[in-house]
Amino acid sequence: MARDLRFTRNIGIAAHIDAGKTTTTERILYYSGVNHKIGEVHDGAATMDWMAQEQERGITITSAATTVYWKYRSNDYHVNIIDTPGHVDFTVEVNRSLRVLDGLVFLFSAVDGVEPQSETNWRLADNYKVARIGFVNKMDRAGSDFLGVCKQVKEKLGSKAVALQLPIGSEENFRGVVDLVNNRGIIWNEEDKGMTYKVVPIPDDMVEEAAEYREKLLESVAEYDESLMEKFFEDPNSITETEILTALRKATIDMAIVPMVCGSSFKNKGVQTMLDYVMELLPSPMDKDTIVGINPDTNEEVAIKPDEKGPFVALAFKIATDPFVGRLCFIRAYSGVLESGSYIYNTRSEAKERISRVFQMHANKQNQIERLSAGDIGAVVGFKDIKTGDTLCDEKNKVVMESMVFPEPVIGYAIEPKKQADVDKLGMAIAKLVEEDPTLRVNTDQETGQTILRGMGELHLEIIIDRLKREFKVEINQGAPQVAYKEALTKSVEHKEVYKKQTGGRGKFADILFELGPRGELQEGDKEGLEFVNDIVGGVIPREFIPAIQKGFEQSMVNGPLAGYQIDNMKVRLFHGSYHDVDSDSLSFELAARIGFKEAAKKCAPQLLEPIMSVEVLSPDEFTGSVTGDLNRRRGVMKGMDTRSGAQVIKADVPLAELFGYVTDLRTITSGRASASLTFSHYAPVPKNLAEKVIEDVKGAALAK
Repeated sequence: MARDLRFTRNIGIAAHIDAGKTTTTERILYYSGVNHKIGEVHDGAATMDWMAQEQERGITITSAATTVYWKYRSNDYHVNIIDTPGHVDFTVEVNRSLRVLDGLVFLFSAVDGVEPQSETNWRLADNYKVARIGFVNKMDRAGSDFLGVCKQVKEKLGSKAVALQLPIGSEENFRGVVDLVNNRGIIWNEEDKGMTYKVVPIPDDMVEEAAEYREKLLESVAEYDESLMEKFFEDPNSITETEILTALRKATIDMAIVPMVCGSSFKNKGVQTMLDYVMELLPSPMDKDTIVGINPDTNEEVAIKPDEKGPFVALAFKIATDPFVGRLCFIRAYSGVLESGSYIYNTRSEAKERISRVFQMHANKQNQIERLSAGDIGAVVGFKDIKTGDTLCDEKNKVVMESMVFPEPVIGYAIEPKKQADVDKLGMAIAKLVEEDPTLRVNTDQETGQTILRGMGELHLEIIIDRLKREFKVEINQGAPQVAYKEALTKSVEHKEVYKKQTGGRGKFADILFELGPRGELQEGDKEGLEFVNDIVGGVIPREFIPAIQKGFEQSMVNGPLAGYQIDNMKVRLFHGSYHDVDSDSLSFELAARIGFKEAAKKCAPQLLEPIMSVEVLSPDEFTGSVTGDLNRRRGVMKGMDTRSGAQVIKADVPLAELFGYVTDLRTITSGRASASLTFSHYAPVPKNLAEKVIEDVKGAALAK
């Protein structure tokens, strides 16, 4: 039986670390009847944090998917929820989840408000055009301020935050809310853990404030919906609850308004009303714009509609390894139906895959289902080769959906197994982890022969190494953390390269004249990499050799002239050369380009670049001097100071090379009272004296081998 897609919601829960995402998801599972007891993060018993590392650290590392049912206005809603991590090292998990979600519940802590990772995730949600509701959690905590957070969401995140509720009672006396949509009070019943609530009149001391904020709500709705404007001016009270909700829903889906509600998940308050608003205001798969894909054979655009009768199209957004069923691939179906035991076509590998079974996910347990239909999220097993970001479709109706772009890793460790016998085991384990996590890269250093594991931050790699030990039973030794430097050319030079080799029989010959240097400013939509300009006229080099020359330069960018680090962008203009009728071939020209690059790049004033992190420290007043002094010693550039809930917020750009072990040092300086968040910002030139040392160290390590 086909499900009515209007009653499906694909939502995520996103926020800064420690705003209470997992606790909120646990409450949703409890209220929707999936769990009969509430799992707590601080007891290490949360259902959604099922990895051992998550339970120990009390943080979410992988985004877990679960399915619940919610009754709202006598309709049964089918809700797929993805609980995403808040820690900056795992932004990729948020990124790929947002790609397949229709709506988002964005959590803020009522005490801390908008924090750095909230901003990062908010920008990602804007990027993928995901409609959202703001849920201000921890209203029971000292210093909570619902309207203050709404104001921050407006100012810091540049969005139109509109309060739909006002809290009744504050801090530990927080016991209910005034619902501004239908102008009444709600008090949660303590006896049944907030499962039920009673409707009460608005408390006398809040009548004025409620009237003021209800008018603001009506004004925002009327601004969006012209048809309500007249009613608003004549008599705001004539606007009915249904009209408010209909206009609010349109405005939310259009991302013109962010409705804000509040509660305390830990105290079981406000989660149910928030869920009701998810059903009421967030989009179903039917409300999203038609998604456009490309037919890989004809390059024509294809409209993908959420229709079960259409051809099957899905996006793989996560690969996970499950001890019982093996490799699982999480997919979001956009069109058509996938039956278990059927075949699908993977447009990246251009191969057919048989899907043996289809599951509905509940954290790390699975319920087998017969079919997955358009608009739904599920997991499949039995495939051979599917990667994150692959489009899976019907072979007769090929289509490619826009894939996902993942950030480059900035930090690496050299690793080796403790026992020689574990070499193969380590190789297999790393292959599995890299398949699951696209921001994890592994490469072998050509010069030293070491295996380098690279990722998004110290915590990221720490957890990967921990997983190697526990899940894959491989003990490893790790070297000191290494920074992922890059190189850049800063001036242009002309160079002539003649490649000649005479052996018995045919020789090798290629002659090229080119200009090598930096690329200009990249415009929006430009891809990083090599800008290759072919200015050859009159056929002095035959056309069929040009791609080989371009390939030679492209491959050379992996090894920069200073210390063998990657070059992201450069420009080559090929303008003259010559060839030999017999001895010239593609390989000769490719080699000429490689050798030419090596010689010419040294003269292009190459520069070493290092990753710069954006650091935000939240510290009590009395430690401000020590914290800023310490950041200055680490070559930090101060970006400004701010106050947030009585503490100082210190912002600075600091080179990653100076930040190893920073969080531990910061605890020491501030007696454990400050916290920091580090986000990758950009690459910048390394000061000359330090650059010389880095280059020397790299060359020294290569010689030592």
